[in-house]
Amino acid sequence: MQVLPNQTDNAISFSEEEKGNQLFPVFIKLNKLRTLLIGAGNIGLEKLTAIISNSHNATITIVAEIVSPQVYALIADYPQIKVKQKSFDINDLDNIDIVFAATNNQILNEEIRKVTHERGLLINVADKPELCDFYLGSIVQKGDLKIAISTNGKSPTIAKRLKQILNEGLPAELDETLQNMSALRQTLNGDFSAKVKKLNKVTQSLINPKKSFAERNIKWLIWLASVFLIGAIGLSLWNTEPEFQSFLINIDPLFYWFLGAGFLFALIDGAIGMSYGVTTASFSLAMGLPPASASMAIHISEVMSNGIAGWMHYRMGNVNWKLFKILIIPAIVGAVLGAYILSSLEHYSSYVKPVVAVYTLFLGAVILMKAFNIKRKKADQKIKKIGLLGFMGGFIDAAFGGGWGSIVLSSLIAGGRHPLFSLGTVKISRFFIATLSSLTFFTMLGGKHWEAVLGLILGSAIAAPIAAKVSNKISAKTIMVAVGIIVMLVSLRSVIMFILKLI
Repeated sequence: MQVLPNQTDNAISFSEEEKGNQLFPVFIKLNKLRTLLIGAGNIGLEKLTAIISNSHNATITIVAEIVSPQVYALIADYPQIKVKQKSFDINDLDNIDIVFAATNNQILNEEIRKVTHERGLLINVADKPELCDFYLGSIVQKGDLKIAISTNGKSPTIAKRLKQILNEGLPAELDETLQNMSALRQTLNGDFSAKVKKLNKVTQSLINPKKSFAERNIKWLIWLASVFLIGAIGLSLWNTEPEFQSFLINIDPLFYWFLGAGFLFALIDGAIGMSYGVTTASFSLAMGLPPASASMAIHISEVMSNGIAGWMHYRMGNVNWKLFKILIIPAIVGAVLGAYILSSLEHYSSYVKPVVAVYTLFLGAVILMKAFNIKRKKADQKIKKIGLLGFMGGFIDAAFGGGWGSIVLSSLIAGGRHPLFSLGTVKISRFFIATLSSLTFFTMLGGKHWEAVLGLILGSAIAAPIAAKVSNKISAKTIMVAVGIIVMLVSLRSVIMFILKLI
């Protein structure tokens, strides 16, 4: 729910359907006006009931030749309501502000409308929308909250049905929230814009839908999986890699390089939704890591960073859960398959490395082109095969060390999906992809190059919550240009070095 300050300077355009309804919704203080009701039969009783139920202190004069017992019973507790049992005449309009005609005589109703307009008064004629200056809509009320529904006289039945739906859907506690908001409003300081932002933040909970068990507890799932994976890897390294123990005392400078790289690349990835795998893969190859070990380091570090980033996007409401369900299973299958194939080729890393470098060179060019040519297709051109996109994105991401964001996020946005919801969904999906591919890599390779892994884990984890916060406050184009150029240069260097070795 986003309430904005005054926007009277904005241009307004209407569709043909919108132009058809010329009603201007207002709420009238009948307790401040003098009301005339003509007719006191069943129709008059219906109008009187509607007026009193919405304005208990309304000052009403009833004029009718015959007054039903039900009308007398209804007004017994309202001394400000007067009854004149007689025929209507024009003098009854003296000292009156608004008129309701509720007789069963249509000729009389039309005559009342005519003389009422001559006096410059507004009139509502029962069951004759074409004679009315205003309608009585169906009313939904929860304490001080009041919602009026009108169908422009087309279907009172639909209006009543909507009233029933809203009455059942809006909680009774809403009035208590309204009173608390009123009290809060009196305590706010600052200018109008600051007050609006504060009230928007408080009322955000009103539009949050009821969440499923998985949505409510996904935070614990992310943290539990992260702690379990890191604990399992740490315990395994402690028992199988003696160097890991000495590392805690004598830290290798490689750790600091990957710590800084993990922080920087995760910050960039969180801001633009892509490039962590691409940039980290390029950096890892430049630092001498084999492709499979580089991809393992990338994906293990992504577990915590994407878990945190995914949780932050979830808290901010940036996750499309329907898209997530379609995307996640094929993506996991593709990622595990890609990790298995790349790990199997670890002995041929000298030949795989230039292939990965060419791939990252291509992705760098793609990122650079997207920075200057971001186009969104129309909504009816949205990508249909989301599952296939997830599978290919997961496979390429694991097999080549990155590309999930570059492939999947860019494809979703180019296909017409909302950038912010696509970003949140891609980030939280990547947590599960990174977890499963990491387990595959670790099972196949063990604890190789753990300095790089640990550095990336800590650096990216520190950057993750910061990146999620600034994702809408940074120039994505500038970052994408810089990332594209750097990735292309580093990848090109790896390709050239391989060619020189062959020569």
